[in-house]
Amino acid sequence: MKTVLSSPESGAVGCHRTGPRRRSLGAALMAAGGAALVGAGGGPAWGFTANLAPAAPQTIYLQVGVGAFTNCYTCTPQGTPENNTTVNTVSVTVPSTAVGSGTAQAMTTNSTATQSFWDNYVYCSVPSQLYIGGFFRTAGGSTAAAQVTASAPSALTDATGDALPFSQISWTSSGNGDSGAEPFPAGTFVGGSTQSVGAMSSNTWNESCWTFSYKNAKAFPAGTYSGTVVYTMTAP
Repeated sequence: MKTVLSSPESGAVGCHRTGPRRRSLGAALMAAGGAALVGAGGGPAWGFTANLAPAAPQTIYLQVGVGAFTNCYTCTPQGTPENNTTVNTVSVTVPSTAVGSGTAQAMTTNSTATQSFWDNYVYCSVPSQLYIGGFFRTAGGSTAAAQVTASAPSALTDATGDALPFSQISWTSSGNGDSGAEPFPAGTFVGGSTQSVGAMSSNTWNESCWTFSYKNAKAFPAGTYSGTVVYTMTAP
């Protein structure tokens, strides 16, 4: 993901998955091959996570923004993940009258990913939300969870070398129809480091929709600031 912030003048950064639907989908999946939706107390899951039946080969898939799948995972025939080299952006242009005001500025993405490759359900709303999700499936039993991390440079920079700390950018986490804890929770970038942004238990599918904002805590020199965040999934 590439983050771009800009100001035209001064300073700058520059499923609905309802309970009944989840229950009926879960029953259909159990009959079709061992995938089941999970949630507290055996009810529907509200931060979307689904159990998968182990199957060879061991597979991991992480999607941030636009991804690629041959078909949805629960479709017939079952879809499989593909590589996608797209790098999406999240950006905001701060009005000159608001620069450094301390009022957070909503960011938007150029990603067009709205549907979940789990079941083709419209899960995220663009341009305000960025999809993040995927799965970790083993060839046999359970293992330790796969970890998802984000690596960001210390700052976004403009053409003249001005710097804006990555810690000025944060996100909330949700999804159409979700409530409660998300597998990829809300957070703030820790510039110049690699930080955990979520985990996937073995044999599960997990997904969230992130809404980014710029803190706008102080005025920076006018310009277009950009930086790239690299997301990595590591499985045992």
